[in-house]
Amino acid sequence: MDTWAAVDLPRLDGAGPPLRLYDTATAQVRPTAPGPTATMYVCGITPYDATHLGHAATYLAFDLVNRVWRDLGHDVHYVQNVTDIDDPLLERAARDQDDWVVLGMRETALFREDMEALRVLPPRHYIGAVEAMGEIAELVGKLLAAGAAYRVDDPEYPDVYFDVSVTGRFGYESNYDEATMIEIARERGGDPDRPGKRHPTDPLLWRMARPGEPSWESNLGAGRPGWHVECAAIALNRLGPQIDVNGGGSDLIFPHHECGAAHAEAHTGVHPFARHYVHTGMIGLDGEKMSKSRGNLVFVSKLRAQDVDPNAIRLALLAGHYRSDRPYTPELLATAQERLERWRDAVSLAAGPPGEDLVARLRTHLADDLDTPRALAAVDAWAAEALERRGTDAAAPALVRTAVDALLGVAL
Repeated sequence: MDTWAAVDLPRLDGAGPPLRLYDTATAQVRPTAPGPTATMYVCGITPYDATHLGHAATYLAFDLVNRVWRDLGHDVHYVQNVTDIDDPLLERAARDQDDWVVLGMRETALFREDMEALRVLPPRHYIGAVEAMGEIAELVGKLLAAGAAYRVDDPEYPDVYFDVSVTGRFGYESNYDEATMIEIARERGGDPDRPGKRHPTDPLLWRMARPGEPSWESNLGAGRPGWHVECAAIALNRLGPQIDVNGGGSDLIFPHHECGAAHAEAHTGVHPFARHYVHTGMIGLDGEKMSKSRGNLVFVSKLRAQDVDPNAIRLALLAGHYRSDRPYTPELLATAQERLERWRDAVSLAAGPPGEDLVARLRTHLADDLDTPRALAAVDAWAAEALERRGTDAAAPALVRTAVDALLGVAL
């Protein structure tokens, strides 16, 4: 699957402190410590609707991780999937009397356009579940052969499930107790009450073909994969048995990331699958989480169609800390547009206050668990001083423009 076009990433002299991120599994902000190549897997969209601001906020957060690592001199091997076959996609296609393949392709194309407009650095590998079907089925077969998976005793649909007891660590990533995991699984597409399962939280690995549903031939029999094993297979086959960051929204903590990590660890024996499990907060509208199921969405593409500068959308979403649940309001976007204009006015001046201190502050704030509110405030302070004509450094405006582009992804 094609990814989107890359933007030019300018280079800055020097480097900042190592990037520290909050790890859900240990509930601590800890330094990331990648080798020369940093590895990151971020769960992608299920393409049954357009990119809303909740999606955008998540991918902007991991874009900052990418940018900070690159500023530190790391190559970044970034992989993202597309869940282009799943129940929500099929349900939306049936509701709208649409072809599920066409729906998925259309919304994936729109997502790519939105990411490119928002200046998100593209992943090296952008992989759809459908194109990875063979490798997903192969991983399920290996888990079955190793005794980490089993078929339910159902003569009509002997689906394959993962045995969550095999690693002895299930629950370490989310830190949820069993009752909480069962309840969340029930709310988020799981089937804890399915007869024949060994444990209610055992996740589906391979769903045998049902009448009227798409399916793929494999050694497991015709069917399609469960959601979590899709990401495990795609990540393992491109990034190896252990990665630096596994990322996504906080709604993926359980069951998706818990189960995906368990699949990977059961297959490789390497623990933990990710050195950091990093999750973004939810964007709300009118007091509720912005989600497709609620229908309370603000779409990036619609804002773009209204001639809203994507850089302003980016600033609006970076105004809050990535881990916080926060509301979107029209006022937030208006404030971002005003901020963008001030910054552009400031860097258009012939001179300004020295820029080296600002670059150092930007690096320090972003290295501190992506503290974008303080980073934006630092640029605000520099711009205010520049606009008051209190600077004489002719090189400063260009340096600040470059730093804001390289580290925050905002084009001035």
